[in-house]
Amino acid sequence: MLLIFPSIEIRRGQCVQLVHGDPGSENLYSIDPVKMAILWRGENAKTLHIVDVDGVKTGTVHNWDTIENIVKAVDIPIQVGGGLRTYEDIKSLIEKGVYRIVIGTIAVQDKDLVEKLIQDFGARKIAISIEAHDGKIRTDGGKKVHDISPLTFVLQMKKLGVSRIMYSEFAPDGVTKISNPESLKELATRSGVRITAQGGIKGYRDLLRLQEIEKFGVDSVIVGKALYENKFPCQTLWRLNEKELTDLGPTRRI
Repeated sequence: MLLIFPSIEIRRGQCVQLVHGDPGSENLYSIDPVKMAILWRGENAKTLHIVDVDGVKTGTVHNWDTIENIVKAVDIPIQVGGGLRTYEDIKSLIEKGVYRIVIGTIAVQDKDLVEKLIQDFGARKIAISIEAHDGKIRTDGGKKVHDISPLTFVLQMKKLGVSRIMYSEFAPDGVTKISNPESLKELATRSGVRITAQGGIKGYRDLLRLQEIEKFGVDSVIVGKALYENKFPCQTLWRLNEKELTDLGPTRRI
């Protein structure tokens, strides 16, 4: 069964969803990130994907308290990404209870750091995020293009001990993220690394297409905007149930 990561993107302590992945352009949601985490857990989320949007822009963690409060509020594994560039920040998050760290730009810039992180914390604790466009990878929020293919880079990471990749792909316009099952399948089968799809999920039909390639190693997907905008049929029932609830606290942790 395909594992779904509800995504919670945090900017200045508030819950947002980026438009085209741009940290300067986002939709703001009224519910705070901690309540959002409890809500997704109440809807039977098995894990959560957290992005420190402020960190994407600056290269350092900003929303420490919010992330720590989310870890304390729910009883499921939390993975965190967003501008993580230093060993110290990554170590601190793991010590605060974060299950897995997702790094992107720094993995391209500093392979020695990737190797050290794997050695010190184990492969399960570290995942590499890749953004691809036109057969090449991009970093720094999609602004910098590197002359290396996603497959070549993933194989380099695999040699360092990496076992999990978060993969997203841009449409030809270089702005819109798409879900491309064929690219995901090829990357998983040729690399032998587990792949988490991210970006481009608009509804349940996209999930069904990904479910078809799970057997090749694409075993999970990060979903953001589509969940917030109730694009899945089951969410209608969830919302009716939630209207009758006065407490979104621990009793909702199933």
